[in-house]
Amino acid sequence: MEAFAEYGHAIASVALTVIFGLVMSPLAAMRKTGAGLAPGAEPEADYGSSVYRWHRAYANLSETMGFFVASVAAAILAGADPFWVNLLASLFFVSRLVLAFVHIKGIGKPDMSARSFLYVAGWLASIILCLMAVLAVL
Repeated sequence: MEAFAEYGHAIASVALTVIFGLVMSPLAAMRKTGAGLAPGAEPEADYGSSVYRWHRAYANLSETMGFFVASVAAAILAGADPFWVNLLASLFFVSRLVLAFVHIKGIGKPDMSARSFLYVAGWLASIILCLMAVLAVL
């Protein structure tokens, strides 16, 4: 697919983000099962609990993945600048990897800490990708 060759890093970032989500799903589920929670149940909201932190790490990735994939697809299909699309998609992927690590290890406070800033980095990358897509088609 030569038409998409320039967007290789962005496409790889999408694929790696999906793989990361598919790996996180059973890892978080195993911890919840080990804590005696029924399938689909949410652990008590306690950042002191590793089960809750794993649950939140996976949930955060799941909550943002659709927006990320759609923003990358829109930017690519609109023909937005490949350098920026690749960079922003890679930034999102890395931010989610680090965010999961921060969640799982319980680094920082629950709010307005490293978690918040990493979340915003990925969120901002997706917003910019969407704006690039809109500008590319105008």
